[in-house]
Amino acid sequence: MSTVTQRQAWMAILAKTELELLEPLVNKLGNVPSYSFLRSPEIGLTMVRGRAGGTGEPFNLGEITITRCVVQLESQGDETITGFGYVAGRSQRHAELAAVCDGLLQTPNWHDQINSEIIQPLQIEHQKQQQLKQRQTEATKVNFFTMVRGEG
Repeated sequence: MSTVTQRQAWMAILAKTELELLEPLVNKLGNVPSYSFLRSPEIGLTMVRGRAGGTGEPFNLGEITITRCVVQLESQGDETITGFGYVAGRSQRHAELAAVCDGLLQTPNWHDQINSEIIQPLQIEHQKQQQLKQRQTEATKVNFFTMVRGEG
């Protein structure tokens, strides 16, 4: 099965990706097991915390809108699988698909397929977007330097 770290990684990818990228990949899967909602997609707020300089005292930065969803996959033997989806913003469909993918990634029959057909392509796309942002940021970088005055 998966470790906590692996699950955190795939949940982060599912949450950060755009719905326009996720939905077509999920639709390509075909015969996905049926599921029921334990918690229908719902919109709420959560407090975002920050740290001055990344290491200082934590402070409340502000609130963001999130959507969460919890699904239970059709019984896989004698084990019930629960999938969770938390996404920034108000996309109920995004939270639902993230929860379904999380649940499928926990099942041995679906894990490899979901990982190779959804998670890996999304990771590659996320890395491309990060590299693009980094190049755009580098293009606007200004280097400041101080010249030493010569003493006469």
